[in-house]
Amino acid sequence: MYKYLVLFLLFSAIASAQNPDSAAVYKSDSVRYTNLKARMSKTKFSRAVYRLLFRDVYNQGKIKEVKEIETNPFTPYEGMVIRKIYIRQLDILGESVYDTTRTGNRLERFLSKTLHTNTREGIIRKSFLLFSEGDDIQAQVLKDNERLLRENRTILDARIIVVPRSDVTWMADVVVLVQDSWSLNFAGGFSGFNKFSASVENINVRGTTHSQRTGIRWDANDTIQKFQFRSIYTIPYIGKTFITGQANFIRERDLKEQSIRFFRRFLTNETKYAGAFEIGHTNVRQYKRRLDDTDVEIRFPTEYAYYDAWIGRAFKFPFPDSRLAKNSRIVTAFRHNKYHFEKRPLVTADLNKIYWNRSATLVSLGYSNRNYKRDVLIYGFGRTEDVPIGSLFALTIGRENTEFGVRGYGGVQFATGNYIPHNLGYMYFLANVGTYSKKGVAQQGVINGQLNYISNLIPFRYSFFRQFLTFRYTHGIRRDPLDYLNISGEQGIRGINNDQLIGTKRLTVGTETVFFSDKSLLGFRIAYFVFADLGLVNGVSSLWDGPLYQGYGLGLRLRNENLTFNTLQIRVGYYPNIPGNTAEWRFGASGNVPLRLRDFDISAPSIVPLQ
Repeated sequence: MYKYLVLFLLFSAIASAQNPDSAAVYKSDSVRYTNLKARMSKTKFSRAVYRLLFRDVYNQGKIKEVKEIETNPFTPYEGMVIRKIYIRQLDILGESVYDTTRTGNRLERFLSKTLHTNTREGIIRKSFLLFSEGDDIQAQVLKDNERLLRENRTILDARIIVVPRSDVTWMADVVVLVQDSWSLNFAGGFSGFNKFSASVENINVRGTTHSQRTGIRWDANDTIQKFQFRSIYTIPYIGKTFITGQANFIRERDLKEQSIRFFRRFLTNETKYAGAFEIGHTNVRQYKRRLDDTDVEIRFPTEYAYYDAWIGRAFKFPFPDSRLAKNSRIVTAFRHNKYHFEKRPLVTADLNKIYWNRSATLVSLGYSNRNYKRDVLIYGFGRTEDVPIGSLFALTIGRENTEFGVRGYGGVQFATGNYIPHNLGYMYFLANVGTYSKKGVAQQGVINGQLNYISNLIPFRYSFFRQFLTFRYTHGIRRDPLDYLNISGEQGIRGINNDQLIGTKRLTVGTETVFFSDKSLLGFRIAYFVFADLGLVNGVSSLWDGPLYQGYGLGLRLRNENLTFNTLQIRVGYYPNIPGNTAEWRFGASGNVPLRLRDFDISAPSIVPLQ
């Protein structure tokens, strides 16, 4: 039995792939794995282990289904009356929303039933559905509801199916298929009884969709704080309000925070009201560098109390016959916040404005056009991904009362994204301009732009790969010495964390090629990638006078979409000219947070950040 398992894992780690043609897939699968399957089918236990650990993970039905993304599947049922709503909750292992006939084996069913509590049916009906029994079917509402279900991290995937009644032609039943993510996650490290850490997260406490995360850390040699603790509790939707609530209590070495927040987004185009309220107290130990001498590190504490509130209202586009009217809304919003510092560095009328005591009032007027298309294998590893297409434009103005007087603020945001004709991929563009002003002089201004390109899935042998390109430019206007950006990490040169790559102007170019394997390793799906990052950043000189910082590398990512912890990423990188870098080659293993594409919903009136 053990030799079969070893053989099994070796096969799983190889980047073999899947052809979108289902007949070819099963034929090639048969040719490659018939002998192994025959050996593993001698006992019930070995058959169960095989089905649990080793199966095709990128269902060919997904690739075929997303080719019909232009069509709303609920349109033929528009206007029918919903007679009954049935909630079917799939096991987290073995079953699939794309193939309702698939059933898990005994081992999968055992793990699903004993180690996980499915989301309560009453919670789904009460807090997650935009429609009720007796309502007329609205195709767009059902499509939006499917997307909202998938957005929640407690749910791996969801699908809504309309079943017309044969006896009453104007009525239909609605079946909601929901597959949960694994609810319990553990993490930690142990270097001895003098230094260890542990954390546990339950993202679906007793099937309520509430999440609770608690972590501790102990370091007996830390002279500042030996014991560290954090606890975060989140309620995704409170009743039928679609309001999310979150409470944070953090007591760590460099961060102490107590806060509570309630917020509601413009979930769909039909959402009329959105807003948020947050209040908290934060203590942060800051580590900064001097722009004119990055070898000098400055350490100081900051401590402040704050509150922040906003409310927005969406209106239908006033010209319904216009080309711009479809899926469009006009949004107005009002925001007020206040920050009071108890600890901070020296501040004057011209120094360290980000640490001023202040209160701000902002208003915005915007246009938002939103729609979504279903796709797979972008940032996910096989789950359905809802790709936002559309555009937004927002104008923000306001004033800020500070301990050094009053100043105004003005900002403009524009974003657009869509699939390029002729199957050339997806393009997203974002531009922001914003600045404070006092007596006609700009202060703490920002100009930034971002361009993202994602290619279509490109067949390669039996599977697919994608090409990703990212361009970013940021220009800070009259920023203070301690107010700068850093181009290391995911904002620039990935794979490094260097606090000397700082400045107020930045230009970065990143490219990544990702190959999605069609096989899994212990249920974890595999993606191989190569990347190259180039970046320019200025200190006190011109952006073009500095060196071109570089990073090149390759690696692999492992992720089980049924689980909610971060993707495991293993990477080898080459960094030829990073300041203070003692080794040009770096090896790293880390948890990579799954990314999401930016949406086109307008939220709170905001100050353009320098990041």
